[in-house]
Amino acid sequence: MTTVPRTLLDLATTLRRDRLEAAINEADKLDLIDPSSLRAALDDYSGRPGVSALRSVLDRQLFRLTDSDLERRFLAIVRRTELPLPETGQQLNGFKVDFHWPDLGLVVETDGLRYHRTPGQQARDRLRDQAHTAAALTTLRFTHAQVRYEPRHVQSTLVKVATRLRHRMEEAS
Repeated sequence: MTTVPRTLLDLATTLRRDRLEAAINEADKLDLIDPSSLRAALDDYSGRPGVSALRSVLDRQLFRLTDSDLERRFLAIVRRTELPLPETGQQLNGFKVDFHWPDLGLVVETDGLRYHRTPGQQARDRLRDQAHTAAALTTLRFTHAQVRYEPRHVQSTLVKVATRLRHRMEEAS
């Protein structure tokens, strides 16, 4: 048996970056370790293979906890823009949101089929959108298919909306 940090360290020598990020997210979801504790634990493994790969993934400026592969794919799109990385998994207006840019008043939801296919789930999505609109936030929704197969469209839409919101905020101040 090995510790969680050691297991992730071993995985860091063989997994692609996106799969390593998924493993870290899964360990966090299972309450096995959080990113801050993992960063601290890496000090005990200085010089070992995998440490630099794990540190790179855990970079405080780049790493965000996510709940799904779809959310990680969306973050990859965001990273190709000049936008700052959003907050992830925050509670906002009584709902957990996928992505939030507080400075822009922008919320983005990525809608995979697992959590957005039934009428009840779709009704909850509408309530969430209405709560955010009532709080003067702009909400964008992207489907799994858009994020997966139309990343240029997602990126273009995101940048256009963010630019419009940034200009609106500058005019207001």
